[in-house]
Amino acid sequence: MSKPVLTIVVPCYNEEEVLETTIKVLETKITQFINNNIVSEKSNILFVDDGSRDGTWSIIYKESLYNSKVNGLKLARNVGHQHALYAGLITAKNSADCVVSIDADLQDDETIIVEFLQKFNEGFDIVYGVREKRDTDHYFKKTTAEAFYKFMKKLGVNLIYNHADFRLMSRRAVEELEKFEEVNLFLRGIVPLIGFPSTSVYYNRKERLAGETKYPLRKMLSFAFEGITSFSITPIRFVLFLGFLSFFTSILFGTYFISLKFLGETETGWTSLITSIWLIGGLQLIAIGLIGEYIGKIYKESKRRPRYSVDIDTLNLKQSLLGRNIGSSESDHRELL
Repeated sequence: MSKPVLTIVVPCYNEEEVLETTIKVLETKITQFINNNIVSEKSNILFVDDGSRDGTWSIIYKESLYNSKVNGLKLARNVGHQHALYAGLITAKNSADCVVSIDADLQDDETIIVEFLQKFNEGFDIVYGVREKRDTDHYFKKTTAEAFYKFMKKLGVNLIYNHADFRLMSRRAVEELEKFEEVNLFLRGIVPLIGFPSTSVYYNRKERLAGETKYPLRKMLSFAFEGITSFSITPIRFVLFLGFLSFFTSILFGTYFISLKFLGETETGWTSLITSIWLIGGLQLIAIGLIGEYIGKIYKESKRRPRYSVDIDTLNLKQSLLGRNIGSSESDHRELL
């Protein structure tokens, strides 16, 4: 069996503080795999710059010119983590037999990539990196994350519990992923829908090496809501249920107050009236907002705008300037300077 070509895809957004360390760690890992005859010499790392505003792209670009194992993909603007990751996967599949996605902060344990490759050689098209424990998370993040996975399961969404975006995908799995044309990307929900043979590898997450998290509370809540509304209509059905419940409750209370009227036991007042108006008004606003969220997603999908635009692809740049195939020596790449 021939050695597979591996590409490690790393989406980056304002990661200059940690990026040089990340490059060294992943390059060392790729070199080990090559020396141990686990992967092909053409294996490489693809860094995807998601419209960073710091020196992230400068670091990637300079390294890609010197280092044949490093390539860069610069997106024209910031499109978000999921779209940047998708751009990297689609670009990598053109030259790789398998693709591993990992975040630039290296909180995910890069040492278990070798186990991903072992599972790939056993015939699995998708290998999920699953967190064994969440000891590195503070209490609030841990409880809310676990609640999210459980809630999504209740809604009927097939998510891999405690899995983020650290995974291996074969070329044919990525080609199948490309057939999913929705603009509202939630890869954690889409990848399990592919249906190819899959398995999980468990690991413990590390502390972030440097810099700040790119997922504060606001973004985490937005990401969770994106996943819920992209894969389930249960929230709308719940609102419909509340509507029916409110309707029948109002009939019961209406019957009760009419009976009090005839019995002469009613008292004038506005508290119950105001309370009921606020309750019904609040439910209506929630329902309208939720329905609007789904309509907004339909609106985005109907326009069929591209998910991302590529500004610079250093792999194509190196090929066009050198006029050679992937795998040129590092001395050749220095000529580009």
